[in-house]
Amino acid sequence: RLFAHWEAVASTHRVSLPRDMAGPIVQMSRHSQAREPVPYVTLSQHEKCEEAAYEERQYPAGKWACVTKGEPMYEQSVSMSFMKLMRYICKENSVGCYLGMTVPVLNEIHLTKEGTELEREVVTAYYLPGEFQQTPPVPTDPEIHITERAPLRVITRVFYGMTTEETILREIGLLWELLGSTDAVLRETYIVAVYQNPSIPQRRNEIWFICRA
Repeated sequence: RLFAHWEAVASTHRVSLPRDMAGPIVQMSRHSQAREPVPYVTLSQHEKCEEAAYEERQYPAGKWACVTKGEPMYEQSVSMSFMKLMRYICKENSVGCYLGMTVPVLNEIHLTKEGTELEREVVTAYYLPGEFQQTPPVPTDPEIHITERAPLRVITRVFYGMTTEETILREIGLLWELLGSTDAVLRETYIVAVYQNPSIPQRRNEIWFICRA
């Protein structure tokens, strides 16, 4: 029944769910309450009309497992990459055990020169739990790369619901409106941070603007 539920979720992303995902799905469901947050420090918070508008954060350097995909649709790239990462997290690694889930999962995107649509290539990244930061388990899948990411300063804003190319472009536009004209952040590279699994309709996400070094 759990597999059938996830099969239906995958179909909304135009992706078919392989049978070998049954094991990782069960394991992830079993451990769904235990999620380690990616460490960060809040530098500043900004309000508009007495509501939280956006905040600035500093993330330390750390090791991430990354997969790059360039499918026709954003949701397809992200779904296919995360299925690979799920297998790695659940068993397909050099220690042969469940590594533990961290949040958020990051999807790094690039806008075309005109800024009107997303480039096809998306990098999906999973932060390795604290106990594996020094010696990351080696993935059995050659498409998964363990990367040391430099410290990152971001301006971030929460949004809820589906993450499609349309909703992402809208959220980027909304945050630009709040910030106004600035050269302090990158204009062609952004990050979509995902905190909850895709079966939750009103799931929490964030759009991240990357501050220039």
